[in-house]
Amino acid sequence: MNHFSKATQYYNYAEFLHLIETLMAEGKTTGNNQSEQYQFYTKLNFQRMQRWNKTFHLTESFAEQLKNQPQQTWWVITEGWCGDSAQNLPGIAKMAAASEGKIELRIVLRDEHPEIMDQYLTNGSRSIPKLVSLDLDGNEVFQWGPRPATAQELMMAWKKNPEGKDFETFEKELHTWYTQNKGIELQGEIAALMPVKIMATL
Repeated sequence: MNHFSKATQYYNYAEFLHLIETLMAEGKTTGNNQSEQYQFYTKLNFQRMQRWNKTFHLTESFAEQLKNQPQQTWWVITEGWCGDSAQNLPGIAKMAAASEGKIELRIVLRDEHPEIMDQYLTNGSRSIPKLVSLDLDGNEVFQWGPRPATAQELMMAWKKNPEGKDFETFEKELHTWYTQNKGIELQGEIAALMPVKIMATL
């Protein structure tokens, strides 16, 4: 079943960036939480996305793999304030752009589509970003998210045993990992999920 047929509005990547920029200029963000803290997160994560837009590079083998995929639509559920989205969505957008038209990227906002989000929970939580690939018939090809496995392990370990470490301290460690990894784990995970594989390794 194509749960995304219920989407009332979706954005391509450029439109999503424009939406966030427009809301920031109005002192707002996406989603139900319009607190100053979430507005701060939005500004910070917009800067992260802009940086990744310039620095995220696909490996040659993965770029070739993307061009050889069957037609599919990649739906990403997210919000503008989400830190993990800022670290992964620019790479996902680069993948779609490199596919030479094989992959169409559509972005939907979580809080505007709870009925869709609730079909893709992570351990019972509405964790984002969530990427869901559908074929032309609306059948699910794969899903990924909310973060690469190593980042998820870091998150789960911190939740299980914070050891006096507040969220801001943990978040700095998490985003340091993203910077050092340079999107390689993200590429490897999605390469393994796509229907057409390649012999070369990332």
